[in-house]
Amino acid sequence: MLACYTDRLSLRPGERFALHASATHGPCALEIARIGAERKVVLRQDGVAIADHPTPERPDIYGCGWPAALEIEAGADWISGYYDIKLTDAAGEIAHHFVCLKPAKDGPRAKATFVLNTNTYHAYNYWGGANAYCDVGALMSGRAKLDEAMRGAIGVSSTRRPFPAAIVDTPPDAPRLINERPRGFEERPWAANPAWMRQHRSTPYDGSAGFVNKWEHAFATWAEGEGLALDYFTDADLETEPGVLTPYATLILVGHSEYWSGGERDAIEAFVDGGGGLAVFSGNTAFWKVRFEDDGATFVCHKWKGFEADPAAIADPSLGTHLWSHKAFGRPEAEIIGLTFLFGGYHRLGACVARGQAGYTVYDERHWALEGADLFYGDVIGAGVPFIGYENDGCRFQFGPDGRLVPEATLGVPKDLKIIAIAPCALGETAVEGYPPLIPPERLDLIARDVFGEAGEAAEDRLLRGHAVMASFQRGQGEVFNGGATEWAHALKAGDPFVQVITRNVLRRFGAY
Repeated sequence: MLACYTDRLSLRPGERFALHASATHGPCALEIARIGAERKVVLRQDGVAIADHPTPERPDIYGCGWPAALEIEAGADWISGYYDIKLTDAAGEIAHHFVCLKPAKDGPRAKATFVLNTNTYHAYNYWGGANAYCDVGALMSGRAKLDEAMRGAIGVSSTRRPFPAAIVDTPPDAPRLINERPRGFEERPWAANPAWMRQHRSTPYDGSAGFVNKWEHAFATWAEGEGLALDYFTDADLETEPGVLTPYATLILVGHSEYWSGGERDAIEAFVDGGGGLAVFSGNTAFWKVRFEDDGATFVCHKWKGFEADPAAIADPSLGTHLWSHKAFGRPEAEIIGLTFLFGGYHRLGACVARGQAGYTVYDERHWALEGADLFYGDVIGAGVPFIGYENDGCRFQFGPDGRLVPEATLGVPKDLKIIAIAPCALGETAVEGYPPLIPPERLDLIARDVFGEAGEAAEDRLLRGHAVMASFQRGQGEVFNGGATEWAHALKAGDPFVQVITRNVLRRFGAY
């Protein structure tokens, strides 16, 4: 076995991090490279002595406890970004981890900051057994079926363990989380690319987190091609470094920014209220509230059991880890991002809008974000990419007298939200005879109870039908644009001209260039 992890996920030039590792066939060769449009190697070291250390019981919960193999100093000439750590042992086995390099404190700064969704990485990390969703080891070994394995999800996990290769070293041909074509007549539903997933023994959780060959990587590549300078941070940095966002004009979230801590949310709200521009090119954003303990070594994410399974939350509900839209917090995520996954959902995945057009339909062609985009009322954006898939955020709305869409100011959705475009979504698969569900079900009963104060089949049924929404609104002295879709970066990667123009308009308006 070869595996590794670091004692921290972010640092600045001149600072050091420890690499903890175990190797059955040492010594190892080390390579560190910045990943963007290109892979640029910044450090190579051969003959790294790494011993074979035992993996303790439940490393998913308690961590591995391996000693540090070496300490590495980030070079003064390393630029901010995502840095891949690659170990190769004497038998040719390879292991990866990463660190995020923040900008130098006293150096020149970009106008925009790019926050990596590392909280999402932690929630999906199943190395050693389980993650916040499922006992993945039991599921993949056949010891448990999905419903039973999901009961083995853990609410407290260690950040001091490796990540699965599928999260930190995703193959370039890995399928996106969208069905590339609509479902045919009476065709059995599917998700992504079942043949590829069977061949690679992929878990249901591999595609939902990570940088390499996923959403954030695609956006970083596009941004570098645009000449757009970005300073990188992790989710946790926004909480542990008060005021870290103050120098920036724009904050960019991409892909799957699903998990926010209380401190992170406080920082983002203060940034926008103080005049910053929040550009959300993500879906399922800020859905779950999480927290860290033990100086960041422990990640707490109880999800649906956010109060009953957490003694700290029972004593102090503000510490709970549950839906940000839970009534106990009084802070639905739509208050800061304008939209919510609870009014959006899935598109072109499994039986969720399985024959959808995978594009946005324009309803407000006069919105500033569409300036110069050659788009008109009723036009569809990105259907050929395909653009709308996987997870999307939205709101409830009505039609105004001019045919445009007027938001319902429900669950934190701002009354002045400007709706630009929409696409139908489903929050879960409707049970249809002959088609077994493919997407792990959302707890519609708990959403109805804990968010809306309702109960019963009718209340749950009302939650199933939603829309992906592209929108913007003013908040405080700042402004928020929300693209509402996880797949936004893939539309940029595909060279979709409409999505590129909209993205440039947002970033220019927010001062990123």
